[in-house]
Amino acid sequence: MEYKVLGRTGLRVSEVGFGGIPILRLPTEEAVQILRHAFDKGITFFDTANAYRDSEDKIGQAFHGMREQVVIATKTMKRDAAGAQEHLDNSLRMLQTDYIDIYQFHQVAQEADWEAISGPSGAMGAVLKAREAGKVRNIGATSHSLPMAIRLVRSGLFNTIQFPFNFIEDAAKDVLFQAAGEMNVGVIAMKPFAGGVIASAALAFKFLRQHPAAVPIPGFDSVDAVDEVISLYQQPNRVTDSDRLAMDQVRAEVGGQFCRRCEYCQPCPNGVMITPAMGYPIVAHRMSPAVAVRFSKDPMETVPLCSECGVCTTLCPYELPISEILKKNYELYKQQLDALSPKA
Repeated sequence: MEYKVLGRTGLRVSEVGFGGIPILRLPTEEAVQILRHAFDKGITFFDTANAYRDSEDKIGQAFHGMREQVVIATKTMKRDAAGAQEHLDNSLRMLQTDYIDIYQFHQVAQEADWEAISGPSGAMGAVLKAREAGKVRNIGATSHSLPMAIRLVRSGLFNTIQFPFNFIEDAAKDVLFQAAGEMNVGVIAMKPFAGGVIASAALAFKFLRQHPAAVPIPGFDSVDAVDEVISLYQQPNRVTDSDRLAMDQVRAEVGGQFCRRCEYCQPCPNGVMITPAMGYPIVAHRMSPAVAVRFSKDPMETVPLCSECGVCTTLCPYELPISEILKKNYELYKQQLDALSPKA
């Protein structure tokens, strides 16, 4: 494992980090074990968020008593000063620490978000005060909007920017990376597996390691998953023509509209299991029809509950037409299910 200084933060971090979403699905003891295993293998950078339910608490338990040995980044979705302060206080308590290495404004994509954050009673004022008090050491932002991410970097207010980056979503490698380099802003690459769409860790990291300016933060839910990614960093990175062809095939398979499994759209007020249902075409492509319909039966049978209320679409950072996609996915599911049913 190699280490690098993350932009102008002065923080020395491992070349690959740890994203805190998957551990929220694990029992605390198991999550703590995986976090400590990742640290023992050389990972020192851990990213989480107030929105990730008990992820912060699990990270706090894992690194209690060894705080100075890890770099912790967390986030707030609040746009107002009072809300951001409340989130920060909660994060400090959950993480069992008196400071956050990088405190990030979560999913700043729309002009309204930025105006609220930077306004007279906005969250930026509270976070700047927290930095003066030593509770926050660096201020960052995350976004799924490339124009906004570039704007945030060039504002000079942020020491880090977090943005989706993988071989399917690679737009950041040009203007955003250049702007970040010019401003000495650290780049954190979220969604290294495109939300689970990229199944091969070897393929995912062959691409990512070609862009060492960005620190990828894959999410881990097992010791084996940690070991697999760590092992890739223990060998030279060689990208072959065969690898490039495989990347092209995955790009063609998923198309332009696909779910990254960020789960911002959930819970659905009508009980639709949105995230697994959105991924049905990938399941259907990778499994036989019999296995696919059996594997996805529970989420797919909730799709008819969709009332097309539009709540999920307003929450989706990628502005996907979720109801339309769910309807198409359900049609595919029913076709495969009907084809497997005994004929009368």
